Formats: sequence, structure tokens, C-alpha cells
Amino acid sequence: MAGHSKWANIRLRKGAQDAKRGKAFTKAAKEIIIAAKAGGDPAGNARLRAAIAAAKAVNLPKDKIEAAIRKGTGQDAGGELFEITYEGYGAGGVAIIVETATDNKNRTVAEVRHAFTKYGGTMGESGSVAFQFDRMGVITLDKEKYADEEAVMNMALEAGAEDVQDEGDVWEVRTAMGDFNTVREALEAEGVEMLEAQLAMVPRVQNPIDAETAKKVVRLTDALEDLDDVQNVFTNADFPEDFDPEA
Repeated sequence: MAGHSKWANIRLRKGAQDAKRGKAFTKAAKEIIIAAKAGGDPAGNARLRAAIAAAKAVNLPKDKIEAAIRKGTGQDAGGELFEITYEGYGAGGVAIIVETATDNKNRTVAEVRHAFTKYGGTMGESGSVAFQFDRMGVITLDKEKYADEEAVMNMALEAGAEDVQDEGDVWEVRTAMGDFNTVREALEAEGVEMLEAQLAMVPRVQNPIDAETAKKVVRLTDALEDLDDVQNVFTNADFPEDFDPEA
């Protein structure tokens, strides 16, 4: 997860690759389906509003957004999804959280376990690493477009954010979970363009790792994110400043 050196950029590159092959659409639609289970009206469903905003950010067509809402509310078939979170460790003792949305729990746990095993990780019990993370709102802005740190900080704090982190090529605007939609909507109203906006698991303490370990962690997280049922992967890895995942 973003929140430490290079990981924001690694995830955004991965996101661009996902978008090219359509996986970003699938993830966005699944999140809408799950969110809509609590009600199909975005005005009264904060999670659904956030899910729709994230779907628009990856250019999910309006008809697909509406179809996902209907599935979530039970109007159409195809909304039988379960949210399951898996926890484990990668190389260097890096803590990893894997959020999934699936219609087949047995298939998903087998695939997640296989990825951990194949790429040098180990699955943990529920709660084994979650205590090392906090659920927060994270809004990512392109530093090339928003170069003035003071202006970004003032804009974010006025919108109700808790903090702004410098993550190399991007800014991370962080919010309390309950303030996420308020902050996101305030920034949208100001015309702010967001690379990403989501509720994320942010590590309380980062785990510094060297370049060799970082390569192993990225191989594992890539394998996990490539699984059809995986929605998000978060880690507490603190990558070296000069680490290039594509080198």
C-alpha cells in the first residue's frame, strides 16, 4: 500500500497495466456490487458513492456502473459475492493484507495460498498482521500537476484531511475513514483531479527492506493482484528510495 517509499508509484503503474487488460473494470464493478448491498442510492450509501467515484476514475462506462448497482441490490443476478480478507507475510517479514471479492471461497483461498507459497511468503491466521495497519482514506494526486506542496497541504486540510504525504511522484492525501467521502467530494468540487481515491490499509510502522527483498515482495504482490478475485493488496514494506520494480 502507498504510505512509504515507492509503493504508491508501484501500485499506480500496476493499476495502469490492469486498466489496459480490463481488470480495473472488474475490480471497480465488484466493489460497486458489494457496496450496493447496503442500498442502491448513493446519496444514502457512502461506500457506494466512493465506489462509483473510483469506477469513474478508471472510466468504467455508466451502463456498467448501473448494472453493477442492480446486481448488488438483487434486481439482477450476479451479485452473490463475498468479501474475504487474507493475511500473511512476504520476504523480509513484510506484512501483507489481501482483500478479495469472490463467489467461490474455496477457489479464492486456494489461489491466494498458492501465490504466497510460490513466491516465498506464508499465509497467516486472521488478525495476524491486521493490527499493524489502520483503515484510512487515501487520495493520490499527481505531483507534476500539483507541484506546490504548501498549496496542496492547505487545500487538503481545508477539505478536512488529516495529513499529506510526499511519495516521490505523487502526493498522498490521508483522511480518517469516516471523513473520506467528505474530503473526496470537497476536492472534486474544487476541480481536483485524482489519480486514485480509496479506503486503504495504511501501515502504522513501515518495514525497511533492501532491493533484493523488494524484488521478492513485488513478485508476490504482483501474483496476488493478478488473481481475478483479488481487489486490493496492502503491505508495510518500506522500499529503498532508488528501487525500480521494472529493473
